[in-house]
Amino acid sequence: MTTANPSTTGTEAATTPRSPDQGPVREAAAPAQPAPAPVAFTGRIIVGLLGMLFASLMAILNEQVTAAAMADIQGAFLIGHDDGTWLTALFEAANVATMVFAPWFGITFTLKRFTIGAVLATMFFGLLCPFAPNLASLYVLRILQGISGGCLPPMLIIVALRYLPPKFKLYGLAGYAMTATFGPALGTPLAALWTEFVSWRMAFWQIIPLGVLCCIAIAQGLPADPVKLERFRTFNWIGFITGYPAFAMLVMGLLQGDRLDWFNSAFIGFMFCAGGLLLVVFLVNEWFQPVPFFKLQLLKRRNFTHGISTLLGTVILLVGVAAIPGQFLAQIHTYRPLQTTPLSMLLAMPLLITLPLTAALLNTRRADHRWVIAIGLSLMFATFAIGSFMTSEWIRDNFYLMQSLQIIAQPMVIMSILMGVTTGLPPTEGPFASAMFNTVKTFAAAIATGLIEGVGTAREHFHSSMLVDQLGNHALVASAGLDTSFALGQLAHRIHEQAVVLTSADLYRVMACIALALLLLVPVLPVRIYPPWSTTPPASN
Repeated sequence: MTTANPSTTGTEAATTPRSPDQGPVREAAAPAQPAPAPVAFTGRIIVGLLGMLFASLMAILNEQVTAAAMADIQGAFLIGHDDGTWLTALFEAANVATMVFAPWFGITFTLKRFTIGAVLATMFFGLLCPFAPNLASLYVLRILQGISGGCLPPMLIIVALRYLPPKFKLYGLAGYAMTATFGPALGTPLAALWTEFVSWRMAFWQIIPLGVLCCIAIAQGLPADPVKLERFRTFNWIGFITGYPAFAMLVMGLLQGDRLDWFNSAFIGFMFCAGGLLLVVFLVNEWFQPVPFFKLQLLKRRNFTHGISTLLGTVILLVGVAAIPGQFLAQIHTYRPLQTTPLSMLLAMPLLITLPLTAALLNTRRADHRWVIAIGLSLMFATFAIGSFMTSEWIRDNFYLMQSLQIIAQPMVIMSILMGVTTGLPPTEGPFASAMFNTVKTFAAAIATGLIEGVGTAREHFHSSMLVDQLGNHALVASAGLDTSFALGQLAHRIHEQAVVLTSADLYRVMACIALALLLLVPVLPVRIYPPWSTTPPASN
């Protein structure tokens, strides 16, 4: 198996040796488009690739740090909780919807120009956010920043597939995996640093120095391809008009569902029904569209289908790993972001070592990515199984073992998914894979948030009711010298505390079930593949 050479044309890519899961070769419905001319892998290209890597990391940090510092941002703007939730929901809706279409525009305006423009826009809107004169203007700025930030992560996969030689492709994908694992883990520590010791404004401005370096590296490192404005003649208007609002509406429904009581709210019902209908129209259109944004025919490849479906569940698990301990410690022990920082740093820093090591393992012929992902998912299952036994006495130290397992588990799962999705993929199909992969990744994060909030609220209400019922079945006698109102207040606090503990344990059990379901997919769906540099499998296979 091999990845097509960057000089391959569209027709040649169709005849590239394919992995066993790809089935019979079929010509694309659209006319074959020539792939970009080959570019020598030089130090200059490495600089450009690093610029793309840090541009993607910048987008992730902008998203995660502002979310972690949202309480301080709301306080600075004198915004209530309900209004503040829209700052996150509108940003995420624009961010997810943009990732569907960013690869198409990146190819049209060239990866170099499009990425630099998106970085500059993200920096500009971030610079303006602290000076927003009112809530409406802040909403607009966050939407615009969500659009510009959503353009950045998809570019990294396209560039890695295009410019990296087969021997180094998995290491390039490890860089992408770093943005998906290391980046979110840095969100809480950086938010704590800015809000506790500098200023809440730095939650918006922190991206500016990194953005300047990104622009310089990309401008100096990547070659300047010609602009392809003629692609607008075949622009998929139906896909754009249906897809963009579909993903935006579904994300807003997921992020606002728990606060507005899900389908008891007419707004949430409309978001899901209208968004779901538009999504169906979008997917049907993409299947028959000669120049689609999503090339759904890629799902005929078993490893691609396995990678996308496992990615959906894995992102939910990653969000759970970060969110459940943070919420528990904040509600039970009133931890602020600064106090949960050691948990995040314990996970973030070792990933800089374990990610490239996992890439090196998968880059050998002996390693079977199915075993690697199975071991990673087993460790994730063990993490959540341990968490299901938590008690109210747990503090930060009790979570260190669980986080330590994630140092090994996350790279094994993410790198195996990336290898399964991209190995054997011609560079001409890179934009389609990038659009689908990044959209599923960010949309799954919204699903995870909705799932954790929805299940958490339902289970907390259930446990609170059960605890009150149990107390009602027993005679409760207050101490003679104890103030009744104080006793009732203490009792209510203890009930709430215990309900939070039981709810957190339930969430860990839900995550364990998801990990187990993903583990059961491994022996069924994916097939054996070999590293990108390996043109043929070993004779013994």
